[in-house]
Amino acid sequence: MPGRDPARVHPHRVRLAYLVSHPIQYQAPLLRRLAQEPDIDLTVLFASDFSVRGYRDEGFGVAVKWDVPLLEGYRHIFLPRLRDGNDVSFGTPLNRGILRALKDPAGQPVFDVLWVHGYATANSLHGMLAAKLLGIPVILRAESWLRDRGRSIPKLVAKRLFFRVLESLIDAVLPIGTLNSDYWRHYFGNRIPQFLVPYAVDNDYFSDRAHHARATRSELQTELSLDPSRPVVLFASKLQERKNCGHLIDAYARLVSTSTGSVPYLVIVGDGEQREVLDRQAAATGLATIRFTGFRNQSELPRFFDLASVFVLPSRHEPWGLIVNEVMNAGRPVIVSDDVGSAPDLVQDGVNGFIYPTGDIEALAGALRRVLASPDTTQQMGVNAYARIQQWGIEQDIQGIRRALQHLAPGFIA
Repeated sequence: MPGRDPARVHPHRVRLAYLVSHPIQYQAPLLRRLAQEPDIDLTVLFASDFSVRGYRDEGFGVAVKWDVPLLEGYRHIFLPRLRDGNDVSFGTPLNRGILRALKDPAGQPVFDVLWVHGYATANSLHGMLAAKLLGIPVILRAESWLRDRGRSIPKLVAKRLFFRVLESLIDAVLPIGTLNSDYWRHYFGNRIPQFLVPYAVDNDYFSDRAHHARATRSELQTELSLDPSRPVVLFASKLQERKNCGHLIDAYARLVSTSTGSVPYLVIVGDGEQREVLDRQAAATGLATIRFTGFRNQSELPRFFDLASVFVLPSRHEPWGLIVNEVMNAGRPVIVSDDVGSAPDLVQDGVNGFIYPTGDIEALAGALRRVLASPDTTQQMGVNAYARIQQWGIEQDIQGIRRALQHLAPGFIA
C-alpha cells in the first residue's frame, strides 16, 4: 500500500477507507468533494476498473465508456483481482489483499473507519470481516428497500438469518432516502444507528449543463425535427421491460387522442433489449410525434433535459432512479410511478410533479394532462422541482458522512 504523507497527519484527521466494486459515475463527484474535507483522509479501494476501460452494458445493449472523469480528485487503489468481469455479482469481481490494504506490516490498522458499498458480494463481506478482525468500525450503504421482488418463505427466513450475522459486522448505516431507511429499520430496528446520506448527483454540474444547453436547444430541435412551439414529454433510461416505457407510449397515445391544444412530442432516449418491441408499439399508434434517439452518454443528457417540458419514469422495482435528480436540476417537473424509490423524498403531487400507481396507464395519462395543462403550470412545477433538489445534494451527503464519522471515530468533530 502506498505510504502516507506525514504532513497530512493531524490529531483529529479521520482515516476513511471506502470499499466499492468499481468506479461509478454518480459517486465520483461525491468522492472528489469528500477528499477536499481537511479532516478526512479518504482512500477508495476499487475491486475492478471495468467502468474505466469500457464495457458492454447489457441493459443498454451497447458498448459503454463513460465520458465523465471517474478517478480524478481523490486517492484510490485497485485491489489485486482473482476474478473480474463487466458487471457485479456475488463473486464478481473477486479480490485478494483486502485485509492487507487495511493494515500496516506490523498488523496495525491504517484506517479508523471502513465504509462499504453494498452487502451482497463476497468482497463486501470479506471487507467487513477484515475490518472487524482489525477492530475498525464499519459503515454500510446500499440501495435496498422493502418493496422487493417476491421471495419464497425459505428465502425470507434465510435472509433474516443473514441479517443477524450482518448486524454483527456493521456499526452504522447510511440510508439513501426514506424507503431505504425503512428497510434498515425493518431488519435492524434501532440497534444500528442511521445517518442520512441522500442519494444525490452533482447538482451544480447538471444545473450548469442544462443552463448552457439552452444556447444549442434549437440545434437539438432541428436534429429531432421538433416544432419549438410544442411541449416535449421525455423518457431517458435503459429500454428494459421493468422500465415500462411501453406504458408511457400507451399513456401518451391516450393523451394525444384527447388533446385539444398543441400536441406534445414523446422523446425516448436510451437503448436496450426492448428497442424493437417499442419501435413496433410506437409505429402501431400511427403517431408521427414519437422520437427514438438511441443511447446517449451522461454528458449529453442535460441537452435533453433542457428540451423537455416534463420527464416520466414509469418503472417498476426502481430502488431510486437518479435520473430524477438530474432532470430536477434542469428545472423540469417529473412524473414517476410509486415503485420509484426517490418518489417519497423528491416528488410532491401537484407541486413539482406527480406519483401514480405503477402500471395504471390512465393515471399516467391523467398526470401528463395535469402537468401540461398550461405553460404556466408546467413552468411553476419546474421551478418547484429545482428548489427541492437543491436541498438534496452532495453537501447534504458530506454532512451525513461527517455525523457518522463523529459517532464512530473518537476525537473527530462533525
